[in-house]
Amino acid sequence: MRDPREHGTFSIVACDPDLAYWGVAVATKPPSVGALVPWAEWKVGAVATQANVNYFFGPRGIDLLRKGLGAEEVVRRLTRSDPGRDHRQLGVVDRRGTSSAWTGKKCLSHALHVTGHGFSCQGNLLAADEVVPAMAKAFESTRGSLASRMMKALDAGAAEGGDRRGMESAAILVSHRERWFPEHYPSFWVNLRVDRSRRPVRDLGRLVKIDESETRKFLAARARDARRRRGRSK
Repeated sequence: MRDPREHGTFSIVACDPDLAYWGVAVATKPPSVGALVPWAEWKVGAVATQANVNYFFGPRGIDLLRKGLGAEEVVRRLTRSDPGRDHRQLGVVDRRGTSSAWTGKKCLSHALHVTGHGFSCQGNLLAADEVVPAMAKAFESTRGSLASRMMKALDAGAAEGGDRRGMESAAILVSHRERWFPEHYPSFWVNLRVDRSRRPVRDLGRLVKIDESETRKFLAARARDARRRRGRSK
């Protein structure tokens, strides 16, 4: 019988505080990873909760970030209050781009995290120790949108073997708001999931490229409309 704690996952939480984007990208073997691991809120921060997932690390982490706590304090409070912390893994980035992470000592190997300014990469039950460092290197060496940089990190992790049982599920969540968003709109700028796929990271990357292309067209059309309205008002 498989150990119920065997939930191998690799993810990145990251932000671009100058342009006001926060997000998470993640891949794993079990389905529906996008329903459990990634959490993000505009101008607040992002959280990834994984390994033997404590679902409530997500909403509670966002709530603590919303109150102005930094990433390190959020990680400390969440893990301190959790008797199962030795089986948890957690990555957090706050509104300022400060990051922090936790890898419980009983997470299944290979289990580790790498943090830097504006990001934290973490993984457990991995094919190799190289998975997480490769993700961090890819993110730091890539330019472009936050979504595209996180996908580069996910690609790099998958190239090193990713989840040692294989991969069938991947998701990406990016939070951002434009000034013209109605107040009742959510801050989900990108919210994409792939499940039951033989190559979920590749398929997710394809969806991200399509989504970003359509978004560029939409923003260009809005800009043209705004210019026309300004021209008519003169």
